[in-house]
Amino acid sequence: MKQRQRGVILALLPFVLMVLAFQVVPLLSMLTGSFRREDGTGFTLGNYLHAVQSAYYMQAIKNSLLISAASSVIGIAAGLLCAYCITRFTPAVRDRLLMLSNMTSNFAGVPLAFAYIILLGNNGVFTLLFKQWGWSVFSDFNLYSWSGLILVYVYFQIPLALLLLYPAFYGIREQWKEAAALLGAGSWQFWRTVGLPVLSPAVFGTLGILFANAMGAYATAYALVGGNYNLLAVRIGSLVAGDVVTQPQMGSTLAVLLALSTLLAVYLNQRMVRLTEGFVSIPPRKRIWRREASAGVRAAALEEAGQ
Repeated sequence: MKQRQRGVILALLPFVLMVLAFQVVPLLSMLTGSFRREDGTGFTLGNYLHAVQSAYYMQAIKNSLLISAASSVIGIAAGLLCAYCITRFTPAVRDRLLMLSNMTSNFAGVPLAFAYIILLGNNGVFTLLFKQWGWSVFSDFNLYSWSGLILVYVYFQIPLALLLLYPAFYGIREQWKEAAALLGAGSWQFWRTVGLPVLSPAVFGTLGILFANAMGAYATAYALVGGNYNLLAVRIGSLVAGDVVTQPQMGSTLAVLLALSTLLAVYLNQRMVRLTEGFVSIPPRKRIWRREASAGVRAAALEEAGQ
């Protein structure tokens, strides 16, 4: 038995070393670096005070939060609709669409930015083509602006949301829809009173993942706008590996603030997931519904889910 335990420990040793080398050590280095003085001697809280008091850094945090929130909301809305549509296809078509979604969700970074520049840039293919045809589709569109960043972020947010939300739709049983139809509830009433509450834990959990994914996106934003748009991830990169002056202490400080904001968003989403799970798991006898159709449909669904 002891030899078996030793074998398990030896088998896990490479994994533990990898976690220490690529997770724990960089995290500790980032935390300690955020408290170091500019000259590298001693520790101070001045870096955090400077980051909070600086309008430039606060603008970077605000821009990153707004872009992440906007792209996450758009991605979750479109992903929810696309995930529902995929469940209506045959298994063969569904597998191909899921494979395509998996590919597009991983197509990010510098290649994605260059692809958008080639297609929708100032001299992009579609921009010049529509201009030649006399169409004013992209006449007021600027790829290197807020709307351009949102468009690029949404591109890899929607497939990720689709892949995460797709399995949740199979938790909604056809018997619930049949019960809704027998009780006189329409399709919209069924989704409003049964479908969406059942899907809400998955929706909030996916929303947190999308937000964290957008907050940490660096290569796509840097390749698209460079330093022309003040984003937190781009600002951290310029402070750590800038061409003129590097300030690794401030870069570590902003990285800690980035991690804290992401963790806070994930924590709030997890709280919402627990609240929605608790709401769905409440016995139907303890609820009072104004409409009998909604009450019957939801009670039948919850009783069957509890079994």
